[in-house]
Amino acid sequence: MKKAMATLIGLACITAAFTSCGDSTSESSSEATTAPTTTSTSLEVITTEPTSTEAATEAEEEDEGENYDTGDASLDNIRNQDGIGDNELLVVSFGTSFNDSRRLTIGAIENELESAFPDYSVRRGFTANIIIDHVQRRDGFLIDDIDASLQRAVDNDVKNLVVQPTHLMSGIEYDELAGKIANYSDAFDKIAIGKPLLTSDDDFKRVENAIVDWTKEYDDGKTAICFMGHGTEHASNSVYAKMQDMLTADGHTNYFIGTVEATPSVEDVLEKVKAGGYEKVVLEPLMVVAGDHANNDMAGDEEDSWKSIFVNEGYEVECILRGLGENEEIRKLYVEHAQQAIDSIK
Repeated sequence: MKKAMATLIGLACITAAFTSCGDSTSESSSEATTAPTTTSTSLEVITTEPTSTEAATEAEEEDEGENYDTGDASLDNIRNQDGIGDNELLVVSFGTSFNDSRRLTIGAIENELESAFPDYSVRRGFTANIIIDHVQRRDGFLIDDIDASLQRAVDNDVKNLVVQPTHLMSGIEYDELAGKIANYSDAFDKIAIGKPLLTSDDDFKRVENAIVDWTKEYDDGKTAICFMGHGTEHASNSVYAKMQDMLTADGHTNYFIGTVEATPSVEDVLEKVKAGGYEKVVLEPLMVVAGDHANNDMAGDEEDSWKSIFVNEGYEVECILRGLGENEEIRKLYVEHAQQAIDSIK
């Protein structure tokens, strides 16, 4: 057993206390519990599952049915090159098929890490194969999934592997990732996993300050600034309530946190906005990327989108379509977490 195995097992066994989101192919955030694994999916739909040809046809029709432009995929560095060297920093994300957002968020985080750690080759891995398949079909670019990225590290004789997730919090997917990486521990001399964005109290405080500073131009006393997270049935959903409590306690009483798939819901947020007597509402995702949830569930024209719900209540609504990965202070936090992981194996 390699000398870093004890550290890795400890990371893999972290209790899920706290766990990016958005894509046109039913993309969910990295903390979501509703995204089934390949095994569970095949068990659940075994009696009605279409043939591979039918599934491929349906997928192609879905791709062709996109009526929006997500940007030029060729501008994004998918980071699946060989020639890695002894040291690799593998950046693991849920992923998104929104090309511009992927480049401006996940890509920006990867670039920041590459600049901070010149002795490490930065590579990419996505956990959502449905997104990987969608991007490959539509744009012709193949992003490594977790198995492919780890096998690439093995094939390139990497000695020291540091994995930095872009997960928002430590939840189911983070623990599953740590467990999967533990299976590869004997393939490397040293291995470590960095912490997700919202881990320590200091992380929460810095993220709070970052999002408040990011939106200060809208903070005029008449505007409710509402952030939309993904949400989960897992206990890690408590991060949203914690962030809300911190904002309120620090005097940011016109800032509200809600979720797409859990609590607080958009109805909960609407109730608070009404109680505050605000005239305008600004909506922004509390997600690493601005993908499907941001573009459709938040800013879409469907009657159940957040924008439509607030407009129908008579509010002037402005949607800001940007992911947390675009924020410099957020990227600095990921760099610090990666530094801690690197320091643990020195």
